[in-house]
Amino acid sequence: MPRVKIQRKSLSIDMTAMTDVAFLLLTFFILTATAKQPDPLEIKLPSSTYKIKVPDKDIAILTIGKGKVFFEATGQDIRTATLEKMAAQYKIEFSVEEKKRFSLIGSLGVPLQNLKSFIKMDAAQRKSSGLETGIPVDSTNNQLADWILHSRQAVAELHGTAMRVSIKGDAKEGYSSVKKIVDILQKQKINKFSLVTTGEAIR
Repeated sequence: MPRVKIQRKSLSIDMTAMTDVAFLLLTFFILTATAKQPDPLEIKLPSSTYKIKVPDKDIAILTIGKGKVFFEATGQDIRTATLEKMAAQYKIEFSVEEKKRFSLIGSLGVPLQNLKSFIKMDAAQRKSSGLETGIPVDSTNNQLADWILHSRQAVAELHGTAMRVSIKGDAKEGYSSVKKIVDILQKQKINKFSLVTTGEAIR
């Protein structure tokens, strides 16, 4: 008796559901990703073999280079709260719109008296404005110490934790410039902080 031949049928797989899921995941990652903020200064980081990941929240980053100091606090809520505290101390009024625009600014390197003009500008204008002369760190006008203090208070009040501090200094920056920043931190009893370096292969 001859074998019965089973007719082979081609399989068709509906990929519609898989495509929908792929696009949903792609959309989710695009919307939730945070863009890397450009560095305020072109600096060459010192090298190191020690590796530790810098946290992306509840941290302040102090960038030092070319005799200037820039300050950055992560988190829009922290930036807004810090600005409000600085405004109260220096008796400067900021509108709701100015606070909102400030919360979107990454690194800050202008004296407080020029901050209103700086906030009104767009990113391109800020770069070419000449206002980014660095945050004052003089003993008679130590605005950096106030930015650090108020941002620490904002992190403690809003997130219930201690703010971490990282120093990102140019490899060619003088020792006295970095020591001045370290002295400010130590006066606020911040004896533990990170130095941002570039990776180097261990030989």
